[in-house]
Amino acid sequence: MEWLIVSVVLVVALAGFLRWRRPAWYWLTFGVVLATLRVLVRYSSVMDACGLTVPPPRWRLAIARMANRPVPEPWAPRILRLRPTRTGLVLRLGLRPGQDAFDVAASCDRLRHSFGMHGVASREIRSGVIELRMTGYDVLKRVQMPVGVERSTMRLPVALREDGAVHYRDYRTTPHALTIGATKSGKSVYQRNLVAELAAQEVALIGIDCKQGVELFPLARRFSALADNPDTAAALLDALIAHMEGVYQLIRAEQRITADTPDADIAADIWDLPDHLRPVPVVLLVDEVAELALFATKEEEEKRRDRIITALARLAQLGRAAGIYLEICGQRFGSELGKGITMLRAQLSVRTAHRVNDETSANMAFGDIAPDAVLATVQIPVNSPGLAITGDASGGWARIRTPHTSLRTAVNACNKYAHLVPDLPGLAAFRPTVEPPVHPVKVPASVSAESAATA
Repeated sequence: MEWLIVSVVLVVALAGFLRWRRPAWYWLTFGVVLATLRVLVRYSSVMDACGLTVPPPRWRLAIARMANRPVPEPWAPRILRLRPTRTGLVLRLGLRPGQDAFDVAASCDRLRHSFGMHGVASREIRSGVIELRMTGYDVLKRVQMPVGVERSTMRLPVALREDGAVHYRDYRTTPHALTIGATKSGKSVYQRNLVAELAAQEVALIGIDCKQGVELFPLARRFSALADNPDTAAALLDALIAHMEGVYQLIRAEQRITADTPDADIAADIWDLPDHLRPVPVVLLVDEVAELALFATKEEEEKRRDRIITALARLAQLGRAAGIYLEICGQRFGSELGKGITMLRAQLSVRTAHRVNDETSANMAFGDIAPDAVLATVQIPVNSPGLAITGDASGGWARIRTPHTSLRTAVNACNKYAHLVPDLPGLAAFRPTVEPPVHPVKVPASVSAESAATA
């Protein structure tokens, strides 16, 4: 009997230690079993307490009266499937007649407390079917991406969502994106992780970094073009627009629409072209957009600013079919940057906001697409770099966190795939020089004096 008590004490102590120091290990060993039992045992009472039940149908009430039986209990949504994952549980429910998906979404916080989970998020799979994704611990506290992450053409894993799922950046679905965040909020790490993932793709990377290139120039071996000042950026954007027009001419030449041409062979963008004719897609990364939009009192600087913003707006409006995708980053992005900025922002359908210093900055990102995400953005703590809110034009949003990617890791990835840099003749003038500059050796004064005396 004593050995049984000692074993139970050791198991409880081990479970407590793992829950404190290694929550992921605790979930895989003890948590998933306990959470499954808790959900199954409490399910009916929790659904009734949360108002997610409906009265039994009349035919059941009639049968109960005729058989002199107790009144049937209210019906809760049917459990279609309960699947454990490495971070939580996935519960798929079939709604009863009269129930709505919004009622389940509004009760997620109460379900979280009732089932003892860290988080609960709901989404509608199809009419009458709801999926609840429950997380057993804080997966964003220490981000660990799954080993077998799915990667495909222009679809990259860049972060982990709060429900344990992988957050992807899909350029073919949502071509252009805006990323904002205050200093030391994790914006640069997010961009660095994105470049490291893009480096392995058949894609041309173009960068504009007006901070003298301190963010993007270490990754220069994988870039087809780089600009480190507004004057070079203006010329680079003009060359990119010329490249876009050339791609459109290629698409027009290959359309050849005739009566016997199958619908699937009619080309409307680069992805409809044959593989041997398809131009390489281009991703343009702008590190700090405010440096391109600001100008002093000089007339030529204002003209340059209008030229740059007009070029970016044209690329955002027309570049998708030509395979040109924009990643715009900045600390703030609003109308105070001048005319044309709000028009450009309207074309950036994906919004990602790291920690910001004021509510106005959060409104710049989500005020026009997901107002509910504004409050979540201003609540991001200072001591959680990389934590961000992401949303798109559909109105949905989620909390994500990027795994820490050091500059050395990104540089190694760019150096490894440097052979994938495509040949773009129109942008050859902006190809960065990757050879290290030769600096004269500085000789100490004492050594110089001795050499002079010897001579």
